[in-house]
Amino acid sequence: MMLLNVEGIETYIGQYHILQGVSFSVAPGEITVLFGRNGAGKTTTLRSIMGLTPISGGRITFRGEQIGTLPTYAVARKGIGYVPEDQGLFPDLTIEENLRLAMPAARNEAALERREWILELFPDLKTFWTRKSGHLSGGQKQMLAIARAYVGDNELLLIDEPSKGLAPIMVEKVMQSIEQIKKKTTVLLVEQNYFMASTIGDRYFIVDEGRVVTGGPMKQLKEDPDTRKRYLGIA
Repeated sequence: MMLLNVEGIETYIGQYHILQGVSFSVAPGEITVLFGRNGAGKTTTLRSIMGLTPISGGRITFRGEQIGTLPTYAVARKGIGYVPEDQGLFPDLTIEENLRLAMPAARNEAALERREWILELFPDLKTFWTRKSGHLSGGQKQMLAIARAYVGDNELLLIDEPSKGLAPIMVEKVMQSIEQIKKKTTVLLVEQNYFMASTIGDRYFIVDEGRVVTGGPMKQLKEDPDTRKRYLGIA
């Protein structure tokens, strides 16, 4: 059974018809990557799943339950964490405070173990534990954004463009971390960096002009230069 099913969703932003029947599914325990050129509708797809940009048609189901009409807070309570492209941190709060807000109100042993595990994965966060997030480097902010989504005890993480604006060495570190996170939870990743995302992804879907035009095992895309060139501009 698929963890997430997106079936023919339609989404408008103002008068613009952004998503025009997007359909794909996410299997549990995998990293599924949404590829596509800028403006194809990838970020809108994640925002539609979270209820931030309401859908006007189609269905979204999570663990078999319809969530496409739920408000954002209710979607989050179902166990879906979101790492937006701009990270969405509270710049005047410390690393500790940002994580504390994201953790379940009842901080049981399991919740504390999740926090300790993610801090081991991102040791910079432990080093700068009391530093305000607005004073962190770009890479540290991305680590904190991912950590905050993870400690919320979410079964699915939606991560939007985690490599954007980062130095190559930090891009590699973040991507390796996402691969480690897959051992604990499921990831739906939007990423422009094909070479990094194709290394860690299990399955892919390509969004083009508001529609999913193709998808399958990542190995299939790696062996299909024509599709890469046509939709991603990669030889």
